[in-house]
Amino acid sequence: MNIEWLWGLAGGLLIGLGGAVYLLCNGRIMGASGILGGLVERGDRSATAERVAFIAGLIGMPFLLQPLIAPQAQTHLTPDLTIVILAGLLVGVGTRIANGCTSGHGVCGISRFSLRGIVATVFYIGAGGLTVAVFRHILGVI
Repeated sequence: MNIEWLWGLAGGLLIGLGGAVYLLCNGRIMGASGILGGLVERGDRSATAERVAFIAGLIGMPFLLQPLIAPQAQTHLTPDLTIVILAGLLVGVGTRIANGCTSGHGVCGISRFSLRGIVATVFYIGAGGLTVAVFRHILGVI
C-alpha cells in the first residue's frame, strides 16, 4: 500500500498545530504573508524579533529535519529559475490582492469559520488549478 499520503497528513497536522499555538501564544492569526509583509514594510517594530524568528523557522526547519525524516525526499521543483521567480512574484501579488495567504485564510480562516477566509480559499485554489491546467495542458510549460 502506498503510504506517501501520510507525509501530507503529517504536514497538515503540523501546520494546523503551528497556527493554533501561534494564535494561543500571540493572540494573532498565523498568516505567513502578513508576517513577511510586516518585515518588508517595517511596520510594527515591536514584533520584528517574532517575525524574524517565524520566517527563520519556516525556512530553516525543513533543512534541519530533512536528513532525519526523509533523506531521499524529492520536491519535483522545476530547474528553471525563471519559472520559480515568476511563480514567487505571482504568489506575492496574489496574497496582497487577497489580503492574506493559505496559512491566514486557508488554515486559520477556515478553522475559525471565517466567511472571508473560506471565500478567499475557494478562489485561490480555483485560480491555482486553472493556472496549472493552462500552463501544463495548453502551454506545455510544466
